[in-house]
Amino acid sequence: MKTLLALVCATSAMLALPASAATPAESAAQTATTVCAACHGPDGNSFNGDWPKLAGQHADYTAAQLTAFRCAATGQPKGCVARTSGNSALMTGQAANLSDAEIQALAAYYAQQAIKPGVASAALATKGEKLYRGGNQTSAVPACIACHGPDGRGNAAAKFPAIGGQHAQYAETQLKAYRDGSRRGGLNQIMRDLTSNMTDDEIKAVASYVQGLR
Repeated sequence: MKTLLALVCATSAMLALPASAATPAESAAQTATTVCAACHGPDGNSFNGDWPKLAGQHADYTAAQLTAFRCAATGQPKGCVARTSGNSALMTGQAANLSDAEIQALAAYYAQQAIKPGVASAALATKGEKLYRGGNQTSAVPACIACHGPDGRGNAAAKFPAIGGQHAQYAETQLKAYRDGSRRGGLNQIMRDLTSNMTDDEIKAVASYVQGLR
């Protein structure tokens, strides 16, 4: 991980254009397709299930996550809530020196890209769909569709992220992080409450269903 971080940082230093040489949108595209591409792919469709797909994500949500990662490194802006779970050590280093304008430009770039959905596991699809669309009334697990919509596009105005097509591996990891409280920032309390009664099998099933959702 440290080797990858060093490589990404070195690449960033070598390829960065002078501020006057490009518009914010052009600079964001260059950063995304060179530096960020190492983990997230040039168009925001990552190749590794450990790292999220950013393509098609609502700009405000992506900006909020980058700000939370930056907060973990710098404590800025004052009163921010740091995101410290999962691969946050890598992201904290990348976000530490981003300005608000750069964060907004990167978020806008990814929002304009098209996500490439995967395929749900045939063995888990039925259970995953039932949970996503109807929840589990017996254990008081609410339906995911209420916030994330029938196609997983979320609700930008309500700050509910797009999750359709996301890697099952990443989705499963994040749901467990919400459940155990290790993921903080943003909608963490809402998601912690919603996942508190989910079993590991339920999380795996709904994460797989989300991967194939489009």
